[in-house]
Amino acid sequence: MIICPACGSSVEGDLRQGCSSCGARAVGPPLARPEHELPSYGRASIAFASGVIMSVGFLVSTIAALVENNGLSLRFWTVRFWTVVAAGETAAWRLKWMALPVAIAVLWSGARIIRSIKTDPNKFIGLRAARIGFTNAAVVTTLFATLIGITVPARLRQRRYGIEAKLYARGRTLSRALLEYRELHGTVPPQEELVKELRTLPDPDGSIAEALRDLDPSGYQPGAVLASATKAKPTALRGGAIRNASVNTTAGSAGDHGIAFTNYDWRLPGEDKILNTDDDLIIRDGLVMTVADFQTYFATRSSAP
Repeated sequence: MIICPACGSSVEGDLRQGCSSCGARAVGPPLARPEHELPSYGRASIAFASGVIMSVGFLVSTIAALVENNGLSLRFWTVRFWTVVAAGETAAWRLKWMALPVAIAVLWSGARIIRSIKTDPNKFIGLRAARIGFTNAAVVTTLFATLIGITVPARLRQRRYGIEAKLYARGRTLSRALLEYRELHGTVPPQEELVKELRTLPDPDGSIAEALRDLDPSGYQPGAVLASATKAKPTALRGGAIRNASVNTTAGSAGDHGIAFTNYDWRLPGEDKILNTDDDLIIRDGLVMTVADFQTYFATRSSAP
């Protein structure tokens, strides 16, 4: 089968008989293949350019992160090793979704190019350049994986700290709201009217409304503690104090009736959004702590003399 150079149609047989599509005819037999053909450098150039582009891209991203972290007054001769490592970590995390797929494609294509050059060295040349490009791509990929890998634990800790800070902030906001409500009304709201009553508090920054959003009040238990006041003995006055003052002997003594102190016990779901698990937060009379911290605190208070 021959391709007609005039119209591009496929021609069966000898083109000198004419093309069936356009009628063009060859003026002579096809040219013979040359005795000596120059080997191709194209594949090696592709592998070399891919590795160099990856290296330059990562280097530019690292320098940009370095300048961003240290300001425009940065002097490169004063840069320390760990400063460069931190900038490399920033660059790796910024480019991870784009660079890692590209690195896999470059490594795969580079390996195939090197194999093809080794298989047919008379047709393809540039094995050294292809290896240099492949090595650059492999080094950059290793740097990406290493810099991302060593920062994963720290980033997971930061994520955990952020979640805990958010939970504690919500707990402290609700605790503050209950304290403000008790200060205004002398008691804490009942469970069935908790959200409704707390929404009546002044909330200029909207923090209370945000904390009350999607709130399940089932973990809230209001209560009261009755403290019985003991009678105090009348104070015996002596000397001139008896002559010069009219004294009520019952003054300074507390009444014999009980004194009520309103309190509350509130359990909030933790990170798993499920109540009554180990990561819950407990709010009790202004204290906000985890279940484990609360158990330790309660045991310490119970064992105190």
